[in-house]
Amino acid sequence: MQPLSLEHKLLHLREIFAAMDSVLVAYSGGIDSTVVLKVAHDQLLDRAVGVTAISPTFPAVELDSATRVAKEIGVRHELVQTDQLLISAFTENDANRCFHCKTDLYHLLGKLRKARAAAVIVDGTNLDDLSDDRPGLRAAREWGVRSPLVEANLSKAEIRSLAKDLGLSNWDKPAAACLSSRIPRGITITREKLSRVEQAEEVLLAEGFRHCRVRDHGEIARIEVSQDELARIIEGERGTRISRHVKELGFRFVTIDLDGYRPGGVSIDPPRPAK
Repeated sequence: MQPLSLEHKLLHLREIFAAMDSVLVAYSGGIDSTVVLKVAHDQLLDRAVGVTAISPTFPAVELDSATRVAKEIGVRHELVQTDQLLISAFTENDANRCFHCKTDLYHLLGKLRKARAAAVIVDGTNLDDLSDDRPGLRAAREWGVRSPLVEANLSKAEIRSLAKDLGLSNWDKPAAACLSSRIPRGITITREKLSRVEQAEEVLLAEGFRHCRVRDHGEIARIEVSQDELARIIEGERGTRISRHVKELGFRFVTIDLDGYRPGGVSIDPPRPAK
């Protein structure tokens, strides 16, 4: 049996939404949830609503981008407030942190669904996500959240291609993650830590870096940028300027990770010194 073409997968995705009466889309502004929101809007018009949760873990730059793209699509977009820092199980920052975060989100969306008589809550989980250890997926299943991209058998690469074909302005947007992912597992998450890593990453974004993370290791800020941008970070006076601004946020040392950006980099244990 021949694998389905991207065109056929998009058709299937449209059919999935056409069979729904109305949906609330958990919309972060990332490529995955943007494609979900776009196709849902194309099929359901005003019966599709994108919902973005504003919290201390959600960078302001991501909120601005999500709002802009929703306007470009022309979809109904609602902003709701939440605060995971009020959940002690979340701030403890153990292996189930994402489960507690997503449970909070879907509890909020569940109340919105009832208030608006929406039929289904959907998210942007894609086929590749199923191979990762993602406690947030367990929360989605417990709350009956559907994942249309998985149902349509769409991979991350295919979704990026679809985003470009659909004319979405963020089709080449780098992957994003909540600010709590910058804090090593087991270290308590605080508002102050989230704020300073957000501000530190704003320093890098202002310098033109697209895919960057600042990992908070107490006195140390560990900077990750993509491999093709590593050399540029110390060109001229840029490195000195970045270090100065990041130290002004309360870090004592600023380091550059020579391995570059990698998902989950904050949780990677450093090698033990040779005996």
